[in-house]
Amino acid sequence: MTRLILFDIDGTLVLTGGAGVRATERAFRDVFDYTDGLTSVSMAGRTDAWIVAEMALLHGCTIDDERVRQFRDVYVRYLSEEIVRPGPRKGILPGVRPLLDELARRGGPYLGLLTGNFHEGARIKLEYFDLWQFFGAGAFGDDSHDRNNLLWKAIAAVEEAGGPHVRPSEVVIIGDTPLDVAVAVAGGARSIAVATGSYDVTTLLESGADVALPDLSDRQALLDVLERLS
Repeated sequence: MTRLILFDIDGTLVLTGGAGVRATERAFRDVFDYTDGLTSVSMAGRTDAWIVAEMALLHGCTIDDERVRQFRDVYVRYLSEEIVRPGPRKGILPGVRPLLDELARRGGPYLGLLTGNFHEGARIKLEYFDLWQFFGAGAFGDDSHDRNNLLWKAIAAVEEAGGPHVRPSEVVIIGDTPLDVAVAVAGGARSIAVATGSYDVTTLLESGADVALPDLSDRQALLDVLERLS
């Protein structure tokens, strides 16, 4: 039985029109004094803490927990500025809002987040698109460099917030990258992958997703899948 659904954010729920990349570049310039910090760093599916550490490593910069916190604070300040700017492919992805409305109305599985975003960055993005209120708790990029560690952190955070105590087998992760799928595979959860980011349905299925869909626009099909995964 599915008792907890954990959503990724970027490429799954919303696209920010490049706001996160711009804020990251500005923060990396301020904290590490480099203007090309994102060169050769793949961001899709990664935690923000991992991205910062990888960028610093590529440029031979010293990195520790304090430096990551410093970067985070600068980044979220810039993100709050960048999120309001226009950009390409910006908006809530197809079917997301009707699906969340339906799941909230039904009062079934608890809705949470499992995202590589820093907690405050996740809040800024989802509040901008008026989606933050749907999610009670979750795991964020502050919690671990390794995304595969986030499942257990999300389960614990949900229970601490007053949500259900669940086993991994009662969790469905919805995301748009093979790394989202890998969290489910590693932790014993189920996964629904959506091809609204950088990966197509075939690639997502080959990565181990239980189900892969073009997007979340067919609400009834998604609800049927959730029922089947139960």
